Amino acid sequence: PLQSNKTKGVAEAFDWVHSLDRLSLAQRLSRQRPPDRPPLNVCVQVNISGEASKSGVTVEALPELLAEAAVLPGLHLRGLMAIPKPQPEPRRQHEPFQRMRELFDTMNTRGYALDTLSMGMSGDLEAAIAAGATLVRVGTAIFGSRD
Repeated sequence: PLQSNKTKGVAEAFDWVHSLDRLSLAQRLSRQRPPDRPPLNVCVQVNISGEASKSGVTVEALPELLAEAAVLPGLHLRGLMAIPKPQPEPRRQHEPFQRMRELFDTMNTRGYALDTLSMGMSGDLEAAIAAGATLVRVGTAIFGSRD
């Protein structure tokens, strides 16, 4: 997750944040966004697998965070992001991605104009794309695994 002491630099220099997971972070980023810059594009990170070791807002807390973040002037709410628990069997990869897609669709029926569903990495991108991901992270496929 983005640390609070890093928000000023991020708000000033970047166009996107993919890991917004709490209201206090959203408020800091909005407040620190320079007025001569367009609003910062943000994806709310959802802890779709409910893992204690993962960052992200819970599914239950998502509607409240979206409502609060959507009205902050320095932010442009663009979508949702998730990193599900790794599944060694390809057939089991589909479930968390499908749940994210359903959550994404539900939030859009509530009036949010979300256009970005960021989920999937090199090892599971096919399942993520099949579920509707619009952005995938493929660093390992390009650069190899970390040592």
